[in-house]
Amino acid sequence: MSRAVDRCDPGCREWIAEAIRKVEADANRSADTHLHVFPLPPEWGIDLYLKDESVHPTGSLKHRLARSLFLYGLANGWIREDTTIIEASSGSTAVSEAYFARLVGLPFVAVMPERTSPEKIELIEFYGGRCHLVTDPSAIYAESRRLARECGGHFMDQFTYAERATDWRGNNNIAESIFEQMRLERYPEPSWIVVGAGTGGTSATIGRYVRFRRFQTRVAVVDPEGSAFFGAFEDGDLDRTAAGSRIEGIGRPRVEPSFLPSVIDRMVRVPDAASIAAMRWTREVTGRGVGGSTGTNLWGAAELIAEMRARGERGSVVTLICDGAERYAGTYGSDAWLAAQGIAVGPYAEALRAFLKTGEMPVDLPLA
Repeated sequence: MSRAVDRCDPGCREWIAEAIRKVEADANRSADTHLHVFPLPPEWGIDLYLKDESVHPTGSLKHRLARSLFLYGLANGWIREDTTIIEASSGSTAVSEAYFARLVGLPFVAVMPERTSPEKIELIEFYGGRCHLVTDPSAIYAESRRLARECGGHFMDQFTYAERATDWRGNNNIAESIFEQMRLERYPEPSWIVVGAGTGGTSATIGRYVRFRRFQTRVAVVDPEGSAFFGAFEDGDLDRTAAGSRIEGIGRPRVEPSFLPSVIDRMVRVPDAASIAAMRWTREVTGRGVGGSTGTNLWGAAELIAEMRARGERGSVVTLICDGAERYAGTYGSDAWLAAQGIAVGPYAEALRAFLKTGEMPVDLPLA
């Protein structure tokens, strides 16, 4: 006689199906994000594009990740009708996950460092989430697991599942979107795509996609000072730790499981002062207010463009607007905050202004 264990729950399956419908419907209601041209002198023969991820419903690149993580958790049976969602986040992922948790009717708790900007905390609470603040940023993982165990919830763990939850082969991931939008530009296959690493999921998706589609585009990852990623890429030590980053959303005190150095062509360590200077410079040049991680992206893109100019190369470079400046009014947008942190942006701001005139980036500024 055979034995069987039947755990089929039609009611649970019905709830999961409806939750997936709601999450997919949210994506269907949103047009793709815009691809803006950054004004460079036309005689350079190099075009710079900014893919504006700040126009997602929750205002950041992390909206894509949160959607993917929810679909992954629902399809795996980890998220059910009575599940409390727990996430370790420095801010923007938690904002987006709070939005999707409310969409499917689930409670949400964000475990965050105390230094997370008040603007992000307010957004999480606006979407119905609760913020659980910890003093030590490295403690967010263990604290998230503890809370999930205590309430029988699900720890989303973006730092482990970011590169798994997104289909890197297509299905309108960010890489496929970039190449489709670039199709009619004069240099449709970018020479470089420049992104930061927070979970590592975005660089993993783009790096895999360009190889899968046989593009020659190279992937550059910019990393802020205090992050463990750059050192790990440099010496191969994936157990490396560091102090952690002051640029919210990118940089980590440890090398996260979703970080895949094998699909990255170059890493660039960017000083915090350079990131914030580039954030402010972007508003000067384009009128668009962007966040600190976007500034990190722009500094790295400027360095690559200067190298291309020096070699006489033509082509295109694409990077991301990760979120807007409004989330950092009391930090990176505040001169008083910068002074208290000992961050002097002046030399980096002048270097960027000179770059638009000469096409060159200085080599004598202090590096992190």
